[in-house]
Amino acid sequence: MIFKEILPGPKLQPYIKCFYYYESDSDRSYDDIVFPSGTMEVIFNVGTGNWRSKEGDTFYTNPPVELWGQITKPLMIQSVGRNVMLGFKFYPHSAAYFFEGQVSAFNNKIVDAADVLGPSLRALHDRLLETPELQARIALMETYLWKKLEASEKRHNKISFVGDIVHYLKKNYSDDNIVSLSHRHNISTRYLNMLFSEYTGLAPKLFYKINRFQHSLNLISQQEEKMTSIAYSSGYFDQAHFIKEFKLFTGVTPNTFAKQASALNQVLASS
Repeated sequence: MIFKEILPGPKLQPYIKCFYYYESDSDRSYDDIVFPSGTMEVIFNVGTGNWRSKEGDTFYTNPPVELWGQITKPLMIQSVGRNVMLGFKFYPHSAAYFFEGQVSAFNNKIVDAADVLGPSLRALHDRLLETPELQARIALMETYLWKKLEASEKRHNKISFVGDIVHYLKKNYSDDNIVSLSHRHNISTRYLNMLFSEYTGLAPKLFYKINRFQHSLNLISQQEEKMTSIAYSSGYFDQAHFIKEFKLFTGVTPNTFAKQASALNQVLASS
């Protein structure tokens, strides 16, 4: 398996967390689980295989260009054939710069990204298929994203405000802090919660829980601390609280995850 993360150029860095390249090491099909990450992303299929995701009791083939909404619970997926994927991850709030509408409408969904971002995205996919060099592909995606960003300029101030709240709440969530932020900016707590949900797809409290969970995943992948230490380092009240919330997002206990995590999940946990 090959997995690479690439930083965007300086002018896109406030809006795009990273680009990435994934290539499976065989055409063997396998099942896996995706966990909540607190971010949304777009994935271009540029190989001969495809991904399938489970909805209810049935697996459905994902579109050639996938828009992943916020995932708030474990999601079963299948890799079919030899997959080669290019993608870019947004920050928790920054997907809203690139398309209008309620971001939360995509929660726990994988949809055709071209239906959301327009036919120019299909044209970009065609060009990516014709371009073998990774850096040239990254340049094509950067050009596309910058043009989309310029078109959304009227909404930048409001989204930037939500971005500031995102950074603050990553380590400072409490009901008192929500009240304090609303007073500081002369808005109601209800409006602040609504604004945050509109542009991130998540309520502030759920965002904080997912961020805390992702921090614990990263520590588990490093295999340097005991589970009790990881629980407290990640901000949980105690071991029981850690296990309960971890199972909510993964379906398994932290110890089970550490023993059974797939190669892909181990890579994503440490990124």
